[in-house]
Amino acid sequence: MITLPVQKGRVSCPGGRDEPLEKCRFCVHSSRFVIVNREIESPARAFCQMSRATTSVDLSRVTGVVCDDSRGEGYRSILNVIS
Repeated sequence: MITLPVQKGRVSCPGGRDEPLEKCRFCVHSSRFVIVNREIESPARAFCQMSRATTSVDLSRVTGVVCDDSRGEGYRSILNVIS
């Protein structure tokens, strides 16, 4: 897993695309959000793991996204997984 830095509300995905941070809430690759040296589980990951419980993520304070996209696939919506 890698931690992707957030700059001006955007994240450079391993797939080479620059995406808005808001998309990470719905990406199957986002594992956790980093806020002041604390990691909060991603809502997408919580859903994928059937835990269905996570704390609210204040995206304005996020400085990094822990991502498990080892193949460079880039953003993939959780909606494609659950549909």
